[in-house]
Amino acid sequence: MIAGIIGATGYAGAELIRLLALHPEVSGFALASVSFEGERIERVYPNLWGKIEAALVKPKEAISRSQVVFAALPHGVGEPYAKSCLDAGIPFIDLSADFRFDDDEETFTAWYGKPYTHKTLRSHSVYGLPELNRSRIKELAATKKVIIGNPGCYPTGASLGAFPALAKGLAGPGTIIVDSASGISGGGREPSRAFHYPECADSLAPYKVGAHRHTPEIARNFQAMAARNTAASGEGPSIIFTPHLAPMNRGILSTIYIPLADSRRPDGVFAGAPRPPTKEVEEKTAEIRRIYEDFYKGEPFVRVLPAGIIAASGRVRQSNFCDLSVHLGDAGTTLVVVSAIDNMVKGAAGQAVQNMNIIFGFDETAGLTAIPALF
Repeated sequence: MIAGIIGATGYAGAELIRLLALHPEVSGFALASVSFEGERIERVYPNLWGKIEAALVKPKEAISRSQVVFAALPHGVGEPYAKSCLDAGIPFIDLSADFRFDDDEETFTAWYGKPYTHKTLRSHSVYGLPELNRSRIKELAATKKVIIGNPGCYPTGASLGAFPALAKGLAGPGTIIVDSASGISGGGREPSRAFHYPECADSLAPYKVGAHRHTPEIARNFQAMAARNTAASGEGPSIIFTPHLAPMNRGILSTIYIPLADSRRPDGVFAGAPRPPTKEVEEKTAEIRRIYEDFYKGEPFVRVLPAGIIAASGRVRQSNFCDLSVHLGDAGTTLVVVSAIDNMVKGAAGQAVQNMNIIFGFDETAGLTAIPALF
């Protein structure tokens, strides 16, 4: 199978090449780049030298030669390519936000500043978080007309961390807080002052506080999973999402604070008086951890860690895993979930390959079985 990649010279595009080069079902590439058209990919990324040798062509040519097309493009420019692929019966997997909101053009336009140009495409698109929409991805794949809106990196880690609590009715009223830190590669390959080495090295800083455009995607995912709890009623939970730029190349660590439905404090414990974890809290933590383990049983890329191990971004590096560790705080009234992913793999290219595997009926782990790199 020939895999086409439009936007092959960005970080996500290069990561797609790295992963697909080891995929047992991919025999070659059709690589496109507007900025580097006519150049060779191994000169743009010399790490590919002797392994992947290909000239960068126009997107139209890449589509014509491919059986699947990935688009690693800026937001708001991928719809014409998606239409070309749809008309040709070629699965289109988009790593931008263009197809993440289904037919909710109002939300997309409010946060990304652009309207839909081909609205009818949404009848063939699906939000590509497998742990949420695997069955729908398979349904559309069977029609031979499928567009995948690959999830954002922050929403992937946050959603997987909160899903069991929402689906199983553990979450109570109140606001879920998502506090996340991302590696600098999340900002893309184009240089800017905020991602200049002297600006971000040896510093951890929040950005776009209260205004990050992944916020509505996280909220929508939370609402969709909460709706699966038949005992729930009304709208999904409200959220506060704050991203931080961390001085590391890759990875996202999210700490998610979820008020529990069973939030009664033990006798004699009141707000403002922290206490060490009691045996009761430890038992409650173990019970919730079992709920998480059962929820993700059979999911190949979600690892619920045992007691005593806390999720860390460095332990999922260059892998498609999402590691989750389960904790309780505030005298056992707040669930604290730590979620770790590699923003370039499970948060982008790896999840796109996972979606390709589902579409074509391959083993879902094909091309994604590497053990995480510690260094």
